[in-house]
Amino acid sequence: MQVAATGPQATGTALPGGYSMTSFGPLGPVDREFLTKVRQAGLWEGPAGTMAQTKAADERVKEVGRQLATDHKGLDQQVRQVSAQLGVPLPDKPSDEQQGWLNEMNAAATPQQFDDVFSNRLRAAHGKVFALVSQIRSGTRNELVRTFAQTAVNVVMKHMTLLESIGNVNFAALPEPVSGASSAAKGGAPDATFHPDAIWAVAGLAVAIGAIAAFRMFRGSRGSRRRPAY
Repeated sequence: MQVAATGPQATGTALPGGYSMTSFGPLGPVDREFLTKVRQAGLWEGPAGTMAQTKAADERVKEVGRQLATDHKGLDQQVRQVSAQLGVPLPDKPSDEQQGWLNEMNAAATPQQFDDVFSNRLRAAHGKVFALVSQIRSGTRNELVRTFAQTAVNVVMKHMTLLESIGNVNFAALPEPVSGASSAAKGGAPDATFHPDAIWAVAGLAVAIGAIAAFRMFRGSRGSRRRPAY
């Protein structure tokens, strides 16, 4: 998929530290972090989805894993294209923590244990990256990053919905939402580009898109179960 922008953006003010000017607008440290995180997500979530095809007990886990692997293949192509256009180097392997999750899945003693690790590790990871992706979509100054972030928001929300459809996510183990006021009270200064109202609007749209995609996939999987196994 070709990610396009309308053209160069000029600025007459000095850029903050860590920023560079591109033909798509200013590119900041958090923009670069976003591209790195998307790349690393694909480097472990794609293999996890592939692993599910042989190690999962639940057919639903296999279906979700197949969709995640397919989506991340396409998303990885896009993030490499965008990063090349912006001159951002990308990692070629997952983080140590992400590799540890893959090792944990691979070492699962039973297919049922694999299903539990797969659902909860991936759901927790998608929740964490969704916060960053939404923030970038809301506040980035770079047009190309903004366009790609919209795609990433939709994909991440779709995947969270699919993982929840498996039915064994432990929501009590997920971190509770924290308001901007609570974060400031704990000593964390709110980011200047973080706009909660805008993020809720993006999240609402993404929820609808993800839910529709998950429903269509679930409906298709129910239909396939009525047909003889192949």
